[in-house]
Amino acid sequence: MTASGRRPLLRLTGAAAIAALTLTGCAGTGSADDAGASGDGPVETLTFWSNHPGESKEVETELLEAFEAETGIEVNLVTAGKSYEEVAQKFNAALSGGELPDVVVASDVTWFNFALTDAITPMDELWEAGDVDSEGYVDSLREDYAFEGEHYALPYARSTPLFYYNKAMWSAAGLPDRGPATWDEWAEWAPKLAAANAGIAPMVLPDGSNYLDWYFQGMVWTFGGSYSDEWDMTFTSDETIEAGTFLQDQYRQEHIAVSNDANNQFGAGQAAALMQSTGSLKGLTSAAQFDIGTAFLPGPPPGCPTGGAGLAIPERISDERKEAALQLIEFLTSTDNTVTFSQATGYMPVQKDAVDHPDMKPFLDSNPNFRTALEQLDVTSSQDYARVLLPGGGARIGAGLDRITIGGEDVAKVFGELDEESRTVYERDIEPKL
Repeated sequence: MTASGRRPLLRLTGAAAIAALTLTGCAGTGSADDAGASGDGPVETLTFWSNHPGESKEVETELLEAFEAETGIEVNLVTAGKSYEEVAQKFNAALSGGELPDVVVASDVTWFNFALTDAITPMDELWEAGDVDSEGYVDSLREDYAFEGEHYALPYARSTPLFYYNKAMWSAAGLPDRGPATWDEWAEWAPKLAAANAGIAPMVLPDGSNYLDWYFQGMVWTFGGSYSDEWDMTFTSDETIEAGTFLQDQYRQEHIAVSNDANNQFGAGQAAALMQSTGSLKGLTSAAQFDIGTAFLPGPPPGCPTGGAGLAIPERISDERKEAALQLIEFLTSTDNTVTFSQATGYMPVQKDAVDHPDMKPFLDSNPNFRTALEQLDVTSSQDYARVLLPGGGARIGAGLDRITIGGEDVAKVFGELDEESRTVYERDIEPKL
């Protein structure tokens, strides 16, 4: 299966089936009687649930203050969790009877189940009524939230993985000032990095509880494998097992380390390279005491998945609040503000014309690493269903990858179990509803 065309999203579910569908981990059936659902009078206050992706609380606060100054609508910014998953858990709990937010951060692995259970609002009619230029958003990022001809979020903190490297360690190993073009080239470079930088891991990856399943997805594509072909699980294909074996071999040879705090290990100079989100670009650059280089992920491309989060609106709030919520989302993701947010965090600007914004050229000239993230967007692909559309897919795959690296278990055995478990979840929770 090629990396392109990976997600022409499911078009088979009827409206009645969607309403009836209840998925593990996203089974809220809450009341519409949340405290903010009244339709009496103009909306004066909105509530925004965020995990402040990319340490963005400060810039989020600045943007919300600007929104209040422009509209007179006050926004209550709530830290709804430290991660996308914690935000989803809090939102799911609120669906069972608590107070709902007006806008909620919904990640690449959480929005779909909420769309299936009618927990978040289809936005297309709101776009038309509010005269929102939906075509102004980067097509691939906007379409990541498409289902049944509707869109359930607008892109906000969107990212891809990047290859980060310590330029001084690269130089000590006699390597060119660039990332490895392929994983085969990486395998040639890793021993040189280890020899030139004693006691330092040539590369560190986040572990399975910190999205190793996301980073490995790009790697497995370059081997010609995948987690799934739409709803057909492909963990046991020769190509996918070959990619898993490569990862395991690199770990055993101590060319790749796996850590629950990979950013700190790289930033402290204890690893020569790191695969991490573009959303960590600003934080890593500010914290590191050495020059950081960035590059596309090793190829052959396309070997890079999209990721990050969008902004969604709960279904069971009043129409007046939905309209005001969309106004807030449009403001936060406008060209001016996506440029501000991107420069503060490292996330992708989500508007097509952001690259021509007058603030972008001087910023890119001063921050060439950020240009890498923008250019890599041209070779990214949407993710495999098994990771982002199956309930618990990312966590399940991440745990499996920990087993073959840290645990040293047999790749074919672990991937066979992943294939069976993923197929069971699909057949139990999704297929009967199609």
